[in-house]
Amino acid sequence: MTESKIDPTEDPEAALASVVALRRMADQLELQAVAEALKRGWSWSQIAMALGVSKQAAHKRLSGLVEPPKK
Repeated sequence: MTESKIDPTEDPEAALASVVALRRMADQLELQAVAEALKRGWSWSQIAMALGVSKQAAHKRLSGLVEPPKK
């Protein structure tokens, strides 16, 4: 993998645009991982532990964004 460095002191606009892109990518990856974990039978407690947050925080933030697993 090629490492790309953005110097915020040289180009703050590019650095901020990169932050936005990374956040979007991280959010999408998180949703996909949570959906897969639920599909595999993980509990919200397990998901929360993996994310380093409380069960309530994980459920509140993510439950409406992922489809419930089909039975």
